[in-house]
Amino acid sequence: MTKKKDIDVLRVTHLRGPNIWTYRPVIEAWLDIGELENFPSNTIPGLYERLTALLPGMVEHRCGVGERGGFFERLREGTYAGHILEHVVLELQNLAGMRTGFGQTRQTAEGSGIYKMAFRTRQENVGRAALAAGRDLLMACIEDRPYDLQGAVDKLTDMVERLCLGPSTNSIVEAATDRAVPHIRLTDGNLVQLGHGARQRRIWTAETDNTSAIAEGIASDKDMTKGILASCGVPVPEGALVDSEDEAWEEAQDIGLPVVVKPSDANHGRGVTLNLTSEADVRKAFHIAIERGDSSSVIVERYVVGDEHRLLVVGRKVVAASRGESVWITADGQSTVTQLVNAQINSDPRRGPNEEHPLNPVEPETSPEVQLVLKGQGLAHDAVPEAGRKVLIAINGNVANDVTDLVHPAVAEMAALAARAVGLDIAGIDLVAQDISRPLEEQGGAIIEVNASPGLLAHLKPAPGGTPRPVGAAIVEELFAQGENGRIPIVGVAGTCHTALIARLTAWQLQVSGRYVGVACEEGVYLNGRKIARGPLTEWESGQRLLLNKNVESAVFANGNRMILTEGLAYDRCTVGVVTDTRGHDRLGEFYIDEPEQMYRVLRTQVDVILSDGVAVLNAGDDQVADMARLCDGDVLFYAVHEDAAPLAAHRAEGGRAVFGRGGSFVMAIGADEVAELPASCLPNDADECREAVLAAIGTGWALGLSPDLIAAALRTFEWKNRAA
Repeated sequence: MTKKKDIDVLRVTHLRGPNIWTYRPVIEAWLDIGELENFPSNTIPGLYERLTALLPGMVEHRCGVGERGGFFERLREGTYAGHILEHVVLELQNLAGMRTGFGQTRQTAEGSGIYKMAFRTRQENVGRAALAAGRDLLMACIEDRPYDLQGAVDKLTDMVERLCLGPSTNSIVEAATDRAVPHIRLTDGNLVQLGHGARQRRIWTAETDNTSAIAEGIASDKDMTKGILASCGVPVPEGALVDSEDEAWEEAQDIGLPVVVKPSDANHGRGVTLNLTSEADVRKAFHIAIERGDSSSVIVERYVVGDEHRLLVVGRKVVAASRGESVWITADGQSTVTQLVNAQINSDPRRGPNEEHPLNPVEPETSPEVQLVLKGQGLAHDAVPEAGRKVLIAINGNVANDVTDLVHPAVAEMAALAARAVGLDIAGIDLVAQDISRPLEEQGGAIIEVNASPGLLAHLKPAPGGTPRPVGAAIVEELFAQGENGRIPIVGVAGTCHTALIARLTAWQLQVSGRYVGVACEEGVYLNGRKIARGPLTEWESGQRLLLNKNVESAVFANGNRMILTEGLAYDRCTVGVVTDTRGHDRLGEFYIDEPEQMYRVLRTQVDVILSDGVAVLNAGDDQVADMARLCDGDVLFYAVHEDAAPLAAHRAEGGRAVFGRGGSFVMAIGADEVAELPASCLPNDADECREAVLAAIGTGWALGLSPDLIAAALRTFEWKNRAA
């Protein structure tokens, strides 16, 4: 077919917080589809067949139809390039391992060819790359050209692995989200804040802000750990610290063969050699331990018969357990040991070099531990064993078989005691036992290591047939007590009328009540009334400052219309949301906002994020604002300069709360009952033009649970001379 004008991407914006599209971060792209406006999908020969063959997984996209295959139905019947691109980008992210589902596309004006497209992404750079790749893929399908899908997915997958949260950290974050605990990623790595302000907690994969540096130091010193465990009555293998291969052999003879040799400071099995039965092997293992550890000392200890197990302790209980098994290969008489390992062991999809893989690849050519095991069988990595021979590659090299339900209570108690003895709130306890369903003492089992920052993947992705364990949820439960969600009271103010003044008045009320309060508004950022240097920050970044500050007990935000459109809100949910008016569309033409109805969509964002136990404080003097009451998941409080405003009167008739002006006073009412009347003396003589803002602030303070007397005292003591216009 004749080449059509390309899809031009005019603008790409990362909306980092709740926005006009959804609660979650999205990328918004403005598209010019040019001549393709005249060519819906059903008019482009072969497009349906090419696109569905290339991306068959899009059959799961329900689209507006609401059922499986919905998007394919729209594609077959005829839809436009902007909408198609939305689904292509979502599917590319899914194929790269970053699951997303939300997307919307809207035309800016009838027949214009200009569309706004939004799609969910969990990482900005990945989303932008998926958009570029998706455009190229779609144009290739439109023009019937080949496209390297696998190459594109590989590049995106690499970005996901490098830039997104690791699977262990992500499991904790998702569990927090299920508990309505907000999160903020603090670095490009796995350091994450759960909760806001003074109620926040922090995690770094399986470490928390309660993880003691002293405990980590103890856990890294295996000899010290064994001494502490033994003093607490925890069974540990007999052994000693040695500084030379001669001492290692002497200790091995004293203990009695077989023995284990390992670094005194290494974790995760590095440099550990098991079941050593000869002097040559002990001496070789000593040097392996020295090379793989960071200390000049090595531990020689009794070899405990049995399988190695990893028990994950969170707080005071075992929440998951895995059992290790020896790794073997079966020779075919033609392949080398290395070739057999790659074909029979490393082909397991659970093995890989990245954090998403619970098991590491086995590398006979470079692993001295494997080479020592092979040497004991008269083999090397490049040997070709006879056909049918079973060759041991690693003892306990597969810690991924879930045995959580089999752990004997006495074993679980001993593991929890070991974690407490070292001082870790989260620990991986390595123990050897022949039968995990029996007490250790009965079978000569022992705890051999206590690990800080334990891996979680073996419990999240156990061997086939195993049950994935909710270890992320267990960690969140340890961080937040039942009913806690890490949230501080947050107030958001939106509109164009005195929003900064409302924010500062509200903050002052909270401060008078004894709370440490942060404010982010057009005037700057304030901490307990003190303006701090703002620096070259966006409005969103200024707001984030408050949520990161451990001193902040309540936060108040004045949100500009432009900020909502270009960045999104700085918080995910709020306790109180205030909307003052729906004016301002005449100043937002560059965003294709030029009608009051479009302005309504922008400002409703503030109401959409109010918590179910929160309150919307709405100006009943603006009919569009009053109409937002139906969108609120929580309660509604109206305010108005005149008590006869129709929405306010109707709200009171239904028993709702309201604040209104009467003469020079401010009346607080619940239905027909007038709870309090604050006199005009609360304000200075020159504050009359701010009456509407004062009403909004009174309503906000009331919504936050403050008493009329405290609100009146705050109004009297507020520094009015510094108020915003």
